[in-house]
Amino acid sequence: MSPFSSNVREVTEQTKKDDEEQFEKLVAPQAAPRKYDVVYRNLVTFGYGHLTALYGIYLACTVATWSTLIFHFTIFVIASIGVTAGAHRLWTHRAYKAKMPLQILLMVMNTFAFQNTVIDWVRDHRMHHRYSDTDADPHNATRGFFYSHIGWLLVRKHAEVKRRGKTVDMSDIYANPVLRFQRKYAIPFIGSVCFLLPTIIPMYFFGETLATAWHLAVLRYVTNLHTTFLVNSAAHLWGNKPYDINIKPVQNLAVSFVAFGEGFHNYHHVFPWDYKTAELGNNALNLTTYFIDFFAWLGWAYDLKMASDDMIRSRSMRTGDGSNAWGF
Repeated sequence: MSPFSSNVREVTEQTKKDDEEQFEKLVAPQAAPRKYDVVYRNLVTFGYGHLTALYGIYLACTVATWSTLIFHFTIFVIASIGVTAGAHRLWTHRAYKAKMPLQILLMVMNTFAFQNTVIDWVRDHRMHHRYSDTDADPHNATRGFFYSHIGWLLVRKHAEVKRRGKTVDMSDIYANPVLRFQRKYAIPFIGSVCFLLPTIIPMYFFGETLATAWHLAVLRYVTNLHTTFLVNSAAHLWGNKPYDINIKPVQNLAVSFVAFGEGFHNYHHVFPWDYKTAELGNNALNLTTYFIDFFAWLGWAYDLKMASDDMIRSRSMRTGDGSNAWGF
């Protein structure tokens, strides 16, 4: 495991300086009055998905086989780690490096989640960290729970997101052949991995009807979405701030549980390059870290970046709210 690299800090500080020179400075929390331009296609799609998921809950409780439920829970875990270990910690923050076999594995795992392509995900998340909780943040939590949770996907992007998004450095992502493949074949590949196969397999192997298999596939997909959405919403609104009391992100243990370690959000926004996204490292609420550690042991993951104990302690004493690493 490599220690914190000063180059990461230098790049971050230079990026902020460049932003201040090119654009007016946005100080969080900030949300100027705006007119919402509804994307009706997304409204209909999400509406259908949630109604289908509700019926899926009924089918899961009445007619679905245990084999199908275990199958979809397994996909739920796979998809979640594809987001947390892949799109988030590896590709957005470059908190560790991965050899090609692990990159391919993570890309496929991420495809089960279908939160747009990894390229789209990384662009939005890099914007989120650079302009957190301002109008240039795609899911600005200053606008409340609903907007930061799902509302931002139902309206056109704020003008500041579009304007400043053009300056985000995505060169490393566009140069990645694994991610270019996912984007090039997004419709057939994501459609097959996320929806078609999880519908056909329970029908063929577990004797489910088409209706049951399809509704459970959509239920699993929608559940995956909301676990990720909670990091954008609840983990910016409710919890403690052991590391920096001046920002909105918080430590939210419930979110960490359902999102496999992503709810230690006050820590993550202070040390976004730490591969653990938490001071605690390996613990019961950070399954993603276990996953990365396993592949580090295997030799497929390497150059894991970590904040030192002295760095964490110093920052907590200087800007924290006095609570401990768990947020108590």
